[in-house]
Amino acid sequence: MIDIEEIESLCTSKTCLESSDIDKIKEVSKSMQMMADLSKANVFIDCMLSNEKHAIVVAEAAPTTARSIYQNKVVGTIAYATFEPAVIYCLQSGNAMTSNRAITQERKKVEQSVIPILNDGGIVIGALIMEKDISAQVEDREELEALSKTTESLSGLLLGQSDQQPLVPELMEEALFFVNLDGELLYSNPAAINLIHELFGINFEYGDNLVERLPILTDIVEQEEELLVTEIEAFDKTFKIKKIRLPLNEKYNGMFIIIRDLTDLREKEKELIIKSVAIKEIHHRVKNNLQTVASLLRLQMRRGVPEESKVYFLESLNRILSIASVYEVILSNSSIDEVDLFELTERIGDMLVYTGYSSKKITIDYSGDSLTIESGRAVSIALIINELIQNCVNHAFEGKSRGHIDVIFKQDSSSMDVVVRDNGVGFKRKNTSSLGLDIVKRMAQHDLSGEFQIEGLDNGTEAKLRFPKESRG
Repeated sequence: MIDIEEIESLCTSKTCLESSDIDKIKEVSKSMQMMADLSKANVFIDCMLSNEKHAIVVAEAAPTTARSIYQNKVVGTIAYATFEPAVIYCLQSGNAMTSNRAITQERKKVEQSVIPILNDGGIVIGALIMEKDISAQVEDREELEALSKTTESLSGLLLGQSDQQPLVPELMEEALFFVNLDGELLYSNPAAINLIHELFGINFEYGDNLVERLPILTDIVEQEEELLVTEIEAFDKTFKIKKIRLPLNEKYNGMFIIIRDLTDLREKEKELIIKSVAIKEIHHRVKNNLQTVASLLRLQMRRGVPEESKVYFLESLNRILSIASVYEVILSNSSIDEVDLFELTERIGDMLVYTGYSSKKITIDYSGDSLTIESGRAVSIALIINELIQNCVNHAFEGKSRGHIDVIFKQDSSSMDVVVRDNGVGFKRKNTSSLGLDIVKRMAQHDLSGEFQIEGLDNGTEAKLRFPKESRG
């Protein structure tokens, strides 16, 4: 909406306009919104500053029928002669200017049309401006010009019509051919000569037909696309082929054919796939073996073990299942040796809390940042998380019928923190010599090059494991 009072204020304080001239500016401004909507463009009124060097925007209207090219308010900003020469020219000469380039206060490239606003005496008192964003068109045109220059330079370089020596093509590992529209050879680099000799034991000379020598290129050369990239298998090899057809001009006509031998690369990829399958099979068997051991422990517990030994059987069972969880996460994802720490912790925590043997009503939540780690460290972290959560389940809620556990992940640029916090009875120092906490401390220090600490809170206990995100060997 046009602010008439703001127009009055700016014209009075920043320009040399008379009162009657300001009234004329305000009258013209009432039609600006309609102009903006009809033209789908931003419309402005600029008036010359008192110093008569630059102009100031006193009114603006953004189209409601199209997207505005401005994000911020423009009224009150300066229109500098350097960036908007058409505006200053119109204000100084009284001549209209259409379809001129300008740079806005927000550094956007626009097409600007400017007409003068005259008072009753025929004196220029302002400029009515319409702007459309042409940034995309300018960028496309500049890219096209740059591409044309690059193509011409490259063509001259390759065809020996440049002052520069054709050093780059000579050093390329890819085979590079330049042929005319009939497929006759005009240039080939050493790699191209070697390729033809390796495949056929013959030399490829100026004027020879490339398609006749390499029939595998027939379809590629005949296609009309200016740029074509494809991969083919021939002669017991794998090739990546690029075709670049030059735009027709008086100087150069033809196309570049670039051939890269990917045979070794594809063979290595096949070897990696085979190894990946083998590693996944190993992970699968390890997981199955761990679950078999866990099943044997469960069977032994069902058949009966001394009451004082049952807790040790259960702890051993949970440790085995926590390690098995590492391989379950690996097998459920595409990676062959990386584990999502958040997903791993959820599996272990839910197993201990919701499928355990505790009669208490315990809940658990997980929050924070995750981290992908290699499987070797994941086994150690799985055992640590198992001990910490199991310690909460077994000891934190003595004398309570319910409880809650939070597992929180935090990380900075170099380290990861895993915090296990409960709202139980609190930490008792006499329990620090337990096997579970001994396992945690040793693994944190020796396996993860990290540190572990545990402390009592006003309402519960907090255990924190910190370790470097990158393995230290």
